Amino acid sequence: MVLPGGCRNQQAGRLALLEGVLNVTTGVPSGKWLSAGGPVLRAEADDTLVTGDLRSPKVLEVSWGHMKVEGIGEGKDFKLYPGGGREWDWDETRTGHSPGIQSADVEELLAHGAEVVVLSRGMYRRLQVDPRTLEFLAARSVAVQVAEMREAVRIYNDLADRAPVAELFHSTC
Repeated sequence: MVLPGGCRNQQAGRLALLEGVLNVTTGVPSGKWLSAGGPVLRAEADDTLVTGDLRSPKVLEVSWGHMKVEGIGEGKDFKLYPGGGREWDWDETRTGHSPGIQSADVEELLAHGAEVVVLSRGMYRRLQVDPRTLEFLAARSVAVQVAEMREAVRIYNDLADRAPVAELFHSTC
């Protein structure tokens, strides 16, 4: 079988897209890297191919009310996680400065494989973190760091190349 991009598989098989993950039931050796005409893929022991770049995008610039994120663009507040991110809309979970970041705000980060979560409290530390959120993360053995915005960016960017890290960024107060 020849995959798009010219990669040849040793056995005939089938390709299926299951919940956004390319599953190949063809006996690709575990740990083998393939290019399928797009992102680099790695074969797992269960024949699942995963993207080779699940690195968390770095924050390139930050100032009051403005952020620029690698591969995503510009905005005010962001949810970043292994393999991507998006703008953070507080209205989705009715987040406010108090009680602050809620469990519902971090669930998406965990769904993208985060093992470390950095929570920004904003430039003036006005954004709170609901204690139940910290309990939620601890119950799932997720390491968490809470910091002022600029310090949170430093921590997050430092971890982005080394760990499956996610962040909630609030770039104002």
